[in-house]
Amino acid sequence: MAVAYVLLVLFSAVFVGGFILLVMAAINFDLFNSEIPPGVTHPVKLRIIHIISISTFMVGRILENIGICSQIAFVRYMQGRSPETDPKLFIKDLWFEKVPVRIYQPKVPSARQRRGVMFFHGGGWVFGSFETHEEMCCYIARESESLVIAVGYRLAPEHKYPAAYEDCLNATIHFMRNTEHYGVDPANVIVCGDSAGGNLAAAVSQAIAGRPDLPKLRAQILIYPGLQAVDFNLPSYQQNQRVPPLFREQAAFCVLQYLNGHAANMEEVLGGAHIPIDIKLKYSKWVSPDNIPEKFKVRGYKPHVLLDCTTEVFEKVKRFCEPNLCPLLAEDAVVHQLPESFILTCEYDVLRDDGLLYKKRLEDNGVQVTWCHLEDGFHGIIPMFNNVWLSFPGGK
Repeated sequence: MAVAYVLLVLFSAVFVGGFILLVMAAINFDLFNSEIPPGVTHPVKLRIIHIISISTFMVGRILENIGICSQIAFVRYMQGRSPETDPKLFIKDLWFEKVPVRIYQPKVPSARQRRGVMFFHGGGWVFGSFETHEEMCCYIARESESLVIAVGYRLAPEHKYPAAYEDCLNATIHFMRNTEHYGVDPANVIVCGDSAGGNLAAAVSQAIAGRPDLPKLRAQILIYPGLQAVDFNLPSYQQNQRVPPLFREQAAFCVLQYLNGHAANMEEVLGGAHIPIDIKLKYSKWVSPDNIPEKFKVRGYKPHVLLDCTTEVFEKVKRFCEPNLCPLLAEDAVVHQLPESFILTCEYDVLRDDGLLYKKRLEDNGVQVTWCHLEDGFHGIIPMFNNVWLSFPGGK
């Protein structure tokens, strides 16, 4: 028994030691290949966030390799938090049709109908939940005295496109047809989302635009949205490709997971060899570095040579050309019907230029746009706005 016990202790020590070494090696590799721009306020905080993220993903990968759970499942588990309690809000979980939603309603009575905010969380269509954005939704409901409806849409890779889009659209339509039941003004409903949620908000706004059976949306709020997958070599994708927490490769990984349930063909997507040249030229009037103001190109941008693609590759990703997945590609006839818009972009974000290009498209079609650009901002800065130790001035 003593020998067996000693062997068990030794085996455990070796396993744990090897586990730690693997995690540390991954952290060192990712740190070496990452870049914290000098313009970021509190760079040490961003580095800490990056280390936490790397560690979580690496532990998840090891657990997946030894058959305990998938990497994605582990990361989702680690992102989960205890439900928020706010003495100023009623918080309730419901279903709109077959879509789970969480409602945040101010307890203070309102003399008039409230504003309604449909909120779609970020997370690359793969991660994110009610819990990851709970504090943000509570803040919006409390400070603006609005009814906030967070949508728990289905996630990839288990549920591929258009599952997330359909859930957000169906939940929004259900709410817009029942606003009076919740004391909300039907003419004052807003769609809002960050990152992938911004993508979903833009797509839902386009789907509803011009529908005679629904009230017109009051506004769309797009927080550093990802709006296209045609060109991963725009200036911001080049300049910020190694800026945490969202690397260029991770952006491509997420949208491929959403589209196909896997990340095959990522090399072609990153290289621009996934869309035929004739189709790229068709969309170049909307998706082009030429439409990006020159001041955003000064940080080492180099024009990318157009590459053609094989029929086989395009067949696997051709739905990237659908506006429901890439709202930047919608026709002018749709865009000009969109409501007043707010777009937030961050300088050190690979998705910055998606927001800039959409801003131009909206303005070219006569849509009023309020634009906020965080000069020291990075992707994902907003949900951390109230984290005591890891919050940033720009996020607040």
